[in-house]
Amino acid sequence: MSEKDTETFDVLELAEHVKKQRWWNKMFGKNNSGPVAEKYSVATQLAIGGVSGWCAGYLFQKVGKLAASAVGGGFFLLQIAHHTGYIKVDWKRVEQDVNKAKKQLKLSSDKPPKEVRTKFNEVQVFVKNNIVLTGGFAGGFLLGLAS
Repeated sequence: MSEKDTETFDVLELAEHVKKQRWWNKMFGKNNSGPVAEKYSVATQLAIGGVSGWCAGYLFQKVGKLAASAVGGGFFLLQIAHHTGYIKVDWKRVEQDVNKAKKQLKLSSDKPPKEVRTKFNEVQVFVKNNIVLTGGFAGGFLLGLAS
């Protein structure tokens, strides 16, 4: 088993262990009266979802700007170094490597792995069961991106 397989196995094992804990089931699991979020009023669910969404959106915006600046700055420096003669880029080889990567991605993207489908289904169930909370999160996320 490779190191990557071991890490994936450890993460899945940890996730299953956490799901068995009482606090996890109390907070996210179903009890006799449904999800815990249903115990709170609609206003409370919207507030919790909105605030957490705004925080996530705001952080996403800041990290996104930083990542875009780093990637753009890297390309800018690469072009300056190429233009001034410090480096020479073999663009034909770059194009070949990009085309090769496209083919590999196209082959592996035909059908998503079982783990992705399972997680996607879990997210769908969570969203359906907590529609007010997730609606507040989505609105807060958009506001966080805009601020």
